[in-house]
Amino acid sequence: MIEIKAISPGESVTEVLVSRWLKPNGAWVQKDEKIAEIESDKAALEVYAEASGRLEILVAEGSTVPVGQVIARIDPQATPTNGSEPLKAPEKTVSPPPSEKAAPVAQPSAPTHVMPAAARILAEKGLSPEQVPPTGPGGRLTKADALAASAQPTPPLVETPPAPTLSSTPPPQTPLQIPSTERTETRKKLSPIRQTIARRLLAAKNQTAMLTTFNEVDMSQILHIRKTYKERFQEKHGIGLGFMSFFTKACAQALLEFPEVNSQLHEDELVYFNYVDISVAVSTDRGLVVPVVRNAHLLSLAEIERVIADLAARARQNKLSIEEMQGGTFTITNGGVFGSLFSTPILNPPQTAILGMHKVQERPVVINGQVQIRPMMYVALSYDHRVIDGKEAVSFLVRVKELLEDPVRLLLGI
Repeated sequence: MIEIKAISPGESVTEVLVSRWLKPNGAWVQKDEKIAEIESDKAALEVYAEASGRLEILVAEGSTVPVGQVIARIDPQATPTNGSEPLKAPEKTVSPPPSEKAAPVAQPSAPTHVMPAAARILAEKGLSPEQVPPTGPGGRLTKADALAASAQPTPPLVETPPAPTLSSTPPPQTPLQIPSTERTETRKKLSPIRQTIARRLLAAKNQTAMLTTFNEVDMSQILHIRKTYKERFQEKHGIGLGFMSFFTKACAQALLEFPEVNSQLHEDELVYFNYVDISVAVSTDRGLVVPVVRNAHLLSLAEIERVIADLAARARQNKLSIEEMQGGTFTITNGGVFGSLFSTPILNPPQTAILGMHKVQERPVVINGQVQIRPMMYVALSYDHRVIDGKEAVSFLVRVKELLEDPVRLLLGI
């Protein structure tokens, strides 16, 4: 028997949650096939079969176990019943008894013989022989029967639906779904990742002097660039041109100009960085994760788009390592993808600032004394007032606004 142990997502992790089994107990699994998912307070990992064989699950879903504990075993000596299909009892096929098979199919009753004269009369009147009771010898339908039936108006032969009957079983599908009057509650234990998110957000709120400043960005130039060069950008670089590359590039340049915003507070020391590693918030089914775009100040727009697309895809597939989610110096979060128009983002400690993007919406604005309709986005900068003064925070956000409203500055570095 080959033992499958709970693996550790990191050096400091001592226990993990067996969140989901992807194969049932007793199923046949192939080597390197994904069989389970486990979570810690830092990351989610996938467990793969170390050999082909029959799977024996030892730990139920939702159980928290120490790192290194055996959670399943694989019997490589077992033989699958049908290739790689799970081992299960064959389904029974119910067949009718021989007598039922040989029984003839019941046919509707019909007269033994319709006399030629009667058949001619019935055809002229549009009647069917089944509608006329025969009275002749041997069940023959005679001319007299046909004349008697044609003398009376007889409705055409139609199949009438059966009368409705009272039944305790509702129909399979009902057009009207009546809301249930039952009052139920469901309790679900927080996953380790969600517990960590809760602790960090609460700590950010209670242990920092968080303040938020706002501004708005005219997105006309960025939308024009995307519309004009979107197809050529896609053809050359193999990636779409989105908003995130512009915002990441603008923030990276502004962070180098305002080092206080690109700093971290460690106890009584303030740490400044001469590089920019931007954490990008990604929503997954397990919660919000923040993978890091390293050296964002050195990357082009295309490189930033590729890195973010790769990180976001692997984040939703639970394939990010802990190292890829640690070490950011600044965070960007985009609530606009969900329709948010205005919000105050919460800090991502030990970082001292976070930028919040929002929905682009056309609004009337005054340009050179005239009211014009422009695509506008509200942007928010939350910052730790213990480290960053209002002057630096507001100046940083204004600088980001300038770079986004005139994207040529991003290319020229001015």
